[in-house]
Amino acid sequence: MPRPWPRSLAGQMALLVALALFAAQAINLALILRDRAAFRLAQATRPAAVRIADSLDRETAGRPLRPDRGRVRAMATSPITPAMQSRDDLAAELVTQLAEQNVPQRRVQVSIARIEQLRPHFSRARTHAHGEVIVIAVQQPAGRWLVMTAPWSRGDARLFWRLLAQTLILYVVVLLPVLWVARRISRPLRELATAARDYAPGSSAEPLPLHGPPDVQDVTAAFNALRLRVGAMLDEKDRMLGAIGHDLRTPLAALRVRVESVEDEQDRARMADTIGEMNRTLDDILSLARLGRPSEPATEVDVVALVDAVVEDFRDLGADVRFDDDARVTMRLRPSLTRRAVRNLIENAVKYGGTAEVRIVPQPAAVAITVADHGPGIPPERLEDVFDPFTRLESSRNRDTGGIGLGLALARAIVREARGDITLANRAEGGLEARILLPR
Repeated sequence: MPRPWPRSLAGQMALLVALALFAAQAINLALILRDRAAFRLAQATRPAAVRIADSLDRETAGRPLRPDRGRVRAMATSPITPAMQSRDDLAAELVTQLAEQNVPQRRVQVSIARIEQLRPHFSRARTHAHGEVIVIAVQQPAGRWLVMTAPWSRGDARLFWRLLAQTLILYVVVLLPVLWVARRISRPLRELATAARDYAPGSSAEPLPLHGPPDVQDVTAAFNALRLRVGAMLDEKDRMLGAIGHDLRTPLAALRVRVESVEDEQDRARMADTIGEMNRTLDDILSLARLGRPSEPATEVDVVALVDAVVEDFRDLGADVRFDDDARVTMRLRPSLTRRAVRNLIENAVKYGGTAEVRIVPQPAAVAITVADHGPGIPPERLEDVFDPFTRLESSRNRDTGGIGLGLALARAIVREARGDITLANRAEGGLEARILLPR
């Protein structure tokens, strides 16, 4: 299942900033709502306490309160019923406000009601758009109730939309510069990743330009220096391999000359075969070691003609090799290296299966070269092991049948250097099938 977060540096930085802004706005909203709730409590109770205190002062001055008119009315019973929504928080705050106004009270009730619940005495009370009022009833020590109403708003939708607009503005103002900076930082990193993927030993690519923040420039400079060091090490390795090849071939050539002086023909043939095997082993080892820096350029090659030439070489030696060459396919390859990879597969098929069946299967984006035999096959758990250098399966691939375990390793290295791959599979009818897949 794909992960929901972005994978690019710019996307992750933008997501991190967006989450931080969201958290900050959520905290800001919580604080605002808390302050708003405290303000609403005070706004609903303080004016009511002041009006009740003023009404009592006027009553003392000779203007008595009436049950049917006035902002504050005197009633024998509380108009608040169980059907109304009780607000104990407002009642507690009103007790505090009344105490500050020196208004004695025995009991305080505060509820939210619709105007129709207060009829007929409060039919003209001012309401909010939702038709709701706050009903305040204060019982005096003598038992009389002082009752008043005030408009009541359940929520503040404007506050929510204002905070939402503020959040969107912050996102635009902050995220756009963050995205621009992140892309500016990630551009040299993408160039560095591309250069690392495209790096080929021996290539004379120009060093990457240093741009971006200092930390990114340090990484680019380190990559340029590393590429130079790798090139120098490969040059030294090539020189060393050339010296080794020269120093080993010279005594082998001398041994080959001296073998001719051996009188016993059987011993002479065995010694000549041993020297030939040593020469072939040396060639395989040097070829495998030099694959990272091939000297042969890639050219347009007729794959069918190339494979047919290899097949004809085996037929000239009397090997049973069949080749289906109906198609004609042209690709850009290194012909000598590709020829060697195909030769190694056919040689294994002939050596361990007796025959080889070679086919070329063109595909839309690749070309497959298959080499099948009728041999014993390979245990499924060992199909990958045989590609390791110097790996032989003792049941069939031993020194009696020749080889030291470099043929398949060399073939896979050649094909992978051409951006392809080699796979092995046991055939249902018996034998083994090696498959080279080369992208076009």
